[in-house]
Amino acid sequence: MRTRSLLALVGTTAALMVSAVSPASAADTVLTTGGLAGDAVAVGDTLNASLASGTAGTFYSSATGTSGISCAQSAFNATVTDNPAAPGTATESVTAHTFGSCTSNVLGVLGVTSITVNNLPYTTTVTSGGVVKVSPAAGSVLQTTVVLRTLLGSINCVYQAPSITGTSNNADNSINFVSQPFTRTSGSSLCFSTGYFSAKYAPVTNTTQGGGSVFTN
Repeated sequence: MRTRSLLALVGTTAALMVSAVSPASAADTVLTTGGLAGDAVAVGDTLNASLASGTAGTFYSSATGTSGISCAQSAFNATVTDNPAAPGTATESVTAHTFGSCTSNVLGVLGVTSITVNNLPYTTTVTSGGVVKVSPAAGSVLQTTVVLRTLLGSINCVYQAPSITGTSNNADNSINFVSQPFTRTSGSSLCFSTGYFSAKYAPVTNTTQGGGSVFTN
């Protein structure tokens, strides 16, 4: 009886130890906070990021040129809607995406009044391989409205895209978009026909879990 009681005690102690060290911090999910072996990002957590230090968010008239609009400020907020075991695909809902301190070097444009991201929320998927895809709601499109001050007055340039794709990088906890095309759907000739969007956001942090950096597994 004494031996059986001792075995029961050992088993109970081991079970308590396992439960103490393995909460939702199991690092087997696609998104983790604080490191690759950090806490699992929970459904409902809020993620955000601003432009990486020393970079700008740009809308250029060509994929390789430098003519267009450059913004010194940009940020996004997203809510995690699914974070399965890795390898897999996590899902987020982008609820806000802002731009500020924007300038233009386009001939005839005096300044940038505003850049507004329309049709939110967007759906973002993040794969274990680091592929980030931003898509609109069913039946909608990604849309950005750019308001410019020109010699002829204020003009609105509306750009749309079916989706855009970027990459995540654990080295600096970044998401990087390079020359993602948006087609002009309305606006004057001062609005270039295709706007190529580039921006690097880093670090992506989990504000719900104390602001720790987010990693992709």
